[in-house]
Amino acid sequence: MKLGISGVCGKMGMRILHLANEDPSCDVVVGLESADHPDVGKSQGIAITCDLKDVEKCECFIEFTSPQATLDHLDYFVKYKVPVVIGTTGLKTDEGTMIEQAAKSIPIVYSPNMSVGVNILFKLLKDAAAALSGYSVAIEEAHHIHKKDSPSGTAKKIAQVINDQGFSIRTPDISAIREGEIIGDHKVTFESDVDKIELFHSAKTRDIFAKGAITAAKWLINKQPGLYSMQNVLFDSN
Repeated sequence: MKLGISGVCGKMGMRILHLANEDPSCDVVVGLESADHPDVGKSQGIAITCDLKDVEKCECFIEFTSPQATLDHLDYFVKYKVPVVIGTTGLKTDEGTMIEQAAKSIPIVYSPNMSVGVNILFKLLKDAAAALSGYSVAIEEAHHIHKKDSPSGTAKKIAQVINDQGFSIRTPDISAIREGEIIGDHKVTFESDVDKIELFHSAKTRDIFAKGAITAAKWLINKQPGLYSMQNVLFDSN
């Protein structure tokens, strides 16, 4: 698979590049960065470019950048018919709609969290919420001090999964902590008068997101245009 990585010089981009280089089924051919990045024109094992036309060289792209950069890149993914895995967080509702529109032309995996473990958590929470009507629910998340969005996209997705089963959790109800270098912790507590159930996921390294993104890219090759999630990647048989 000829793979491109957006934001290749960032923390996530570097881990994706490292793990993709260790995977014999991946060949990273494009490392994309913004035009003002000091490493453009240099090499990280591949040439770092800001030329969006280089998207054409790839069979799939992995995109972990800013919301604006992601939207800027979408036009090129569509133009060159390149499938894309989007892990960018902090996108607003109207920006998400633009991704949905692009997915009419190309296959896209879009998820607020690429971790296999977190997506197992989503599935468990759906089942728990369906069976625990009448329980109170608390969502807590903790991340490093550099994270810009609060609460996290993952926490918002957790609330959505639970609300789809008849609850009414609001974004302000989510407890968000920004402290030190925490990679990402998410805890959900269901509580009644007689018991308490807790589901908890803690990320140890960013590699869980990088591995999930590479898994998604492999799955996305040759898929029909459409908007897919990590739930599709992990649980769809087709």
